[in-house]
Amino acid sequence: MNLPNKLTLSRIFLVPVFMLFIIPFPEWVLTSSFLRFINPQLTHMNDFIIHYGNYIAAVFFIIAASTDGVDGYIARKRKQVTRFGKFLDPIADKLLVTAALIALVQRNDVTGWAAMVIIGREFLVTGLRLVAAGEGVVIPASNLGKIKMIMQTIAIAAALLNNFPLSLFTDFEFDKWFMLIAVIVTIYSGYDYIKKNVKLLDYE
Repeated sequence: MNLPNKLTLSRIFLVPVFMLFIIPFPEWVLTSSFLRFINPQLTHMNDFIIHYGNYIAAVFFIIAASTDGVDGYIARKRKQVTRFGKFLDPIADKLLVTAALIALVQRNDVTGWAAMVIIGREFLVTGLRLVAAGEGVVIPASNLGKIKMIMQTIAIAAALLNNFPLSLFTDFEFDKWFMLIAVIVTIYSGYDYIKKNVKLLDYE
């Protein structure tokens, strides 16, 4: 397996690690009689996640998101573009963003509407790409799609960090405004994909 594909796989493997730190253990786990022999340890771990999990999760999220452009760049530079990589790369991106949004909705840090719009757009574009693949057409990632990913990454990271370190100087809710911008760019990006590739849909 070449380096670009390893980087893409690492992005997928970082998702459960990210989730481990962003979502505290449910109450039934902490009080389970089946796990009573480690209940104190689980409680201590849960306290650590509640107080510091956001920051650790943000580090893992930023590391994972940063590999998005790196793997593609290396693959093109070394002429190591593979069908496996083309298949896996968008899945890794969508899995990472979807996991982060679901976790943030559960923590009440992101609205369900914002998450639904972003995730819905990913389903829509993925479906369009599957139709295109059936016709032997490969829809490449557009510059607008890359900007969309950057804005989503900034918005999610800001929400994970509760606007730290900017929160030390101002109460302005950067995460909410970045998420709004990310949603707008996401909608326009989805519209752009459909407009450019609607001819592939035989809807008549």
